Amino acid sequence: MFFLNFCFLLLLTEHRQVRLLRNVNMASPRPKSPKPPGSAKKDEKEESFWEKIGTLGRKKRIKEVQEVQEEGKYAIDSPASPTVPDLPPEEYNLEENEERSMIEPKSYHNPKLRELISVLTEWINDELAEQRIIVKDLEEDLYDGQVLQKLLEKLTKRKLDVPEVTQSEEGQKQKLRIVLEESNRVLQQPRWSQQKWTVEGIHSKNVVAIVHLLVALARHFRAPVRLPENVVVNVVVVQKRDGALIHRTVQEELTSTYGDLGMRCERDAFDTLFDHAPDKLQVVKKSLVPFVNKQLNKVNLEVIDLDTQFHDGVFLVLLLGLLEGFFVPLHAFHLTPKDFEQKVHNVTFSFDLMQDIGLAKPKASPEDIVNLDLKSTLRVLYNLFTKYKNLS
Repeated sequence: MFFLNFCFLLLLTEHRQVRLLRNVNMASPRPKSPKPPGSAKKDEKEESFWEKIGTLGRKKRIKEVQEVQEEGKYAIDSPASPTVPDLPPEEYNLEENEERSMIEPKSYHNPKLRELISVLTEWINDELAEQRIIVKDLEEDLYDGQVLQKLLEKLTKRKLDVPEVTQSEEGQKQKLRIVLEESNRVLQQPRWSQQKWTVEGIHSKNVVAIVHLLVALARHFRAPVRLPENVVVNVVVVQKRDGALIHRTVQEELTSTYGDLGMRCERDAFDTLFDHAPDKLQVVKKSLVPFVNKQLNKVNLEVIDLDTQFHDGVFLVLLLGLLEGFFVPLHAFHLTPKDFEQKVHNVTFSFDLMQDIGLAKPKASPEDIVNLDLKSTLRVLYNLFTKYKNLS
């Protein structure tokens, strides 16, 4: 009996151990199939092959990154150097004997160039403030002609017949062409000077061409800014000759030495009056208006507003004739000027008459008068008042 109980307990224990083993086997992951001999080495070879492929890919990417870094370093350090390696002519899109210029990157670090760009940018923003136009980068903001159009319209007080917004490159160039033609007509500079700014030059964001045009406009319209003098930059000129690109570096003068009042090189009593005693301007005007009307009343003309009635030059020409007692031929000036150029012609003609009768050349410029610069107008009239105040 004892032996039977012992056997039962032994069987029960073995049964529990079998159940436990089954549970453990069910919970454990299924073992992989047995591998035939030599399969481990095959896997090692396959892993080694793909590792090699990955390594080659990484090396290729590293090499590409290094090439890009070298190109970037080259572009920063010397992209416009005459010693640059030859590039395919199609990269420049140049016709035979055609030239294209670009500023040498090192010139961007020129303090005078930076100052000039800053002054011109501030001037444009001041002129276009009412239109809420803000220029931050001359190259990026002016190349399509949109801002140049608004600036020229503001300076000339004339609306240009061009589309307001143009997206296509051809449309931008057409608009820019109209703006530059109007600029050249207003500036009336020789053809060789006009070549400093072209449609292609400005549309390609050539900062030298853009600055040349802005300097010409600022000086012509006597912008109330002081341009830094003698700004010179290095320009790389690329020319296609016999199918090959030829490089050369030249120095380009953006500004020279200015001695006229338009650059505010000197100050006088009127500067002090405007800066420190603007309330006394009315006193000066009250002295000048009777003096002017005393002569103009002889031909049934009268001045009421000194600020605006002399800006077209007509009254100035007539006043000089009356003061000196000579007749001014009507064909010599525009009696009813219709645009900015005719007004400038009249004022310039009156300045010539002043020098012919022995007066010093006015410190103001004709453009100052036409642009309704009161200070310049008062300077001119006060010089006449000083000489002819006792004339009956």
